[in-house]
Amino acid sequence: MKRIDGRAGGGQLVRLAVALAAMEGVPVRIDHVRGARDQPGLRAQHVTAIRIIGALTDADYEGAEVGSETVIFRPGQIVGGEVEVDVGTAGSISLVFDAALPLAMATDTEFSVAATGGTDVKWSPPIGYHRFVKLLFLRRFGLAAEISVERRGFYPQGGGLATLSVSPSDMAPINGLERGALEAVTIHSTATADLQEAEVPTRQANGARDALESAIDVPIATRIESVDSDSTGTVVLVVAEYEHSVAGFDALGEPGWPAEDVGEAAAQQFRRFHQATGAVDRHLADQLLPFLARSGGSITTPTLTDHVRSSRTLLETFGYELDIQTDTDRTRISAGSP
Repeated sequence: MKRIDGRAGGGQLVRLAVALAAMEGVPVRIDHVRGARDQPGLRAQHVTAIRIIGALTDADYEGAEVGSETVIFRPGQIVGGEVEVDVGTAGSISLVFDAALPLAMATDTEFSVAATGGTDVKWSPPIGYHRFVKLLFLRRFGLAAEISVERRGFYPQGGGLATLSVSPSDMAPINGLERGALEAVTIHSTATADLQEAEVPTRQANGARDALESAIDVPIATRIESVDSDSTGTVVLVVAEYEHSVAGFDALGEPGWPAEDVGEAAAQQFRRFHQATGAVDRHLADQLLPFLARSGGSITTPTLTDHVRSSRTLLETFGYELDIQTDTDRTRISAGSP
């Protein structure tokens, strides 16, 4: 049994450890779960992720409860199927999908996860980032997965509904060293229907466009959406498509924050990335590690995050090796296929 010290990372470490255990078919014990956090122990989205992987692998597990600081997970074979879960209130659906998605590389059967909760909430990627950045990038190397969104969920009520559909994926080594030329930018601006009269989604998009037009010379598309949801909320996502890569930058609206400034905040994140030389943004670099470790390849990113450091240590526990080299303007992360 692999033993993991949960104080070395947060919820991402828990999700990745359980996913790796399922992919490798080895049991894992995680102690001191999120022990360095102000509120240690599992949160609702972590519990849901464990239960999903458990259902998909016919696993036995202990400690999958909110507040638990010890988790024991004994996976069986990946059986696939259709899983339905409720994360609870506005717990992140995106983070739940993060746990299940790597199983695409280890399964010979299709599976789907339908989750209710938060689609666009703090401390996690908005669901559009997964759809239009992460999955778009990974499909270039053979990942067969898609996400459909039936309803958006914002803080605090959540109530969003999305479905992840996955097919067995024989992935090629990931080549994310150079991004190539910028080819297109799309602004996705979404707000709940109660903000439509104030033209919030349009104003968000305009704020992003105004900040972008002077900085780039490529087509800028705009997708504006008014949605029904249990709680008021807004989100803007700037997607940059390069010749060899995709990157995404987002901002969530907050009371008292002008819609134009929300859009500008996402655009400024993109501008900083575009002025650097890494091929993938720092959030995508975090999320690519299990795919990189399993399939091999290399990526570059402008910034090395703590998530990358803790995930690297965890991957080494399961026999994967990542080489990290930092230069003055970017970090290169490489892995040989096992």
